[in-house]
Amino acid sequence: MDEATIRKAFDEMGIENELQCPQAEAMAAKYGIPKREIGEYCDSHGVKIRGCQLGCFR
Repeated sequence: MDEATIRKAFDEMGIENELQCPQAEAMAAKYGIPKREIGEYCDSHGVKIRGCQLGCFR
């Protein structure tokens, strides 16, 4: 998945600096973005992932 597609998903969902785990799960399902890529995008763009009980996003 390219970065522009992930950025578009973040923009459409209104996410800027913080992402809740359920939002990340919904984004992965809605846009077909692998969870790992969402996590990598968050790491490289300073987006904090909150409330993750399963450890999918680190």
